[in-house]
Amino acid sequence: MTDQPPLLAPRSPRSLIVTFYGAYGRGGAGHPAGRPVPIAALIRLLGAVGVDSPSVRSAVSRLKRRGLLVADRTSDGAAGYGLSDAARQLLDDGDRRIYGRRSGRAGSGWLLAVFSVPEEQRHKRHLLRSRLSRLGFGTAAPGVWVAPAHVHDETRHTLERLGLDAYVDLFRGCHLGFEPTAEAVGRWWDLESLAAQHRVFLREHEPVLRRWARRRTVAPQDAYRDYLLALDAWRRLPYADPGLPASLLPADWPGSRAARVFSALHVRLRDAGARFVEPVLG
Repeated sequence: MTDQPPLLAPRSPRSLIVTFYGAYGRGGAGHPAGRPVPIAALIRLLGAVGVDSPSVRSAVSRLKRRGLLVADRTSDGAAGYGLSDAARQLLDDGDRRIYGRRSGRAGSGWLLAVFSVPEEQRHKRHLLRSRLSRLGFGTAAPGVWVAPAHVHDETRHTLERLGLDAYVDLFRGCHLGFEPTAEAVGRWWDLESLAAQHRVFLREHEPVLRRWARRRTVAPQDAYRDYLLALDAWRRLPYADPGLPASLLPADWPGSRAARVFSALHVRLRDAGARFVEPVLG
């Protein structure tokens, strides 16, 4: 799940549709592989998280115009929508961030992205900055962006796919001063804003996890609803938060706790929710 999807506002119909496809609409165990989702099924499944039919249809149209969804027919001739190849690749790439959260280790070094874009190609400069930001880079200086070294492969893949690699040089290195690295990190990233985003997630979804911990049985529709809402809220955070080493973060950093809460909800609810989705998809 990456690039275009994280731009969408959480809990908007478009965002929830992208989240649904990322969780349940790509084929494999628990749902029909490679088949479009009937529009009637999509309306019912989004209705379970509070989105009405007109909003679903409008959001699908917009996602189609953006090249994320493609119109198709199901095996019985019903109108449906599947993922475009580009959207499938974006979601597959995003899985590594959303489900395979990585944090840097102290001493593992930094990745520097140094770029220069000609003035007549200002739109590419804006695109490059937005992509680096969404990959978790902070700003060390104008035209110099920094991230933990572990994001190198994803950064290279993204820049090459978008045709932006010609404008960027990538370097690995260590921070040698003059201020302590923990203080420099506070300049490169807005840690207060990142912490606030994690706390919002915890405020909304930690009580959900506690409720599920007390339940002896799992109702599939309830599991689906709570999981989809949690995933929709969570999937932006691993992009905003680059996964800095714990030694460089404030002692009360809420990101690790937020990651544990999402992981526990994923284990508890994802497959249970699939038992609600499967009959609807038919």
